[in-house]
Amino acid sequence: MQYHATRRVRRTLAIAALSACLAAIPAAPAFAVPTGSSSGSGDTGSGTGSAGSSSGSGSSGSSSGSANFALPISSPAGLIALTAAVTQTGKPYEWGGTGPNAWDCSGLVQWAFHQAGVNLPRTSEQMAHAGYPVPLWALSPGDVVVLNSDASHVGIYVGFGQVFNAYGNGVPVGLAPLSQWEINSIRRF
Repeated sequence: MQYHATRRVRRTLAIAALSACLAAIPAAPAFAVPTGSSSGSGDTGSGTGSAGSSSGSGSSGSSSGSANFALPISSPAGLIALTAAVTQTGKPYEWGGTGPNAWDCSGLVQWAFHQAGVNLPRTSEQMAHAGYPVPLWALSPGDVVVLNSDASHVGIYVGFGQVFNAYGNGVPVGLAPLSQWEINSIRRF
């Protein structure tokens, strides 16, 4: 009898732990939102201003669920955008191209995120300041990677050191090693 009661308690605890993990997965991107970042202007690209500010008055308020660090967890919008982007594999590069027959780097990224319901700025330089900053150690598939010291190129991180991008004349839209560029910034949407 004791054995069955112990087994039932263990099963209940295991189910509760699993439920807590499953409940945390959709909320994980919210935990990955940095607040109080000292880099950039604090513009989130969402039109809502900066999140997580406090008045310091000691009054109770609701927590945004944000953390002061990014987690290495992909955002749902980033994964949707990555999925949309890879449907454009093999299409030609065209400077200023916004699809559907040819793309430039920022046109492809902007279009892909639009498919996920996220409105990004048009140029890679503007994208370098939108969304939430992500440190290199937290880079995850679906993150926007702004490249080169002048932020002149952008792509979507795929994982395994690869970025999906529209690179240049004669190079079809597709994968390239992230290591061939200098990372300017990493942004999450």
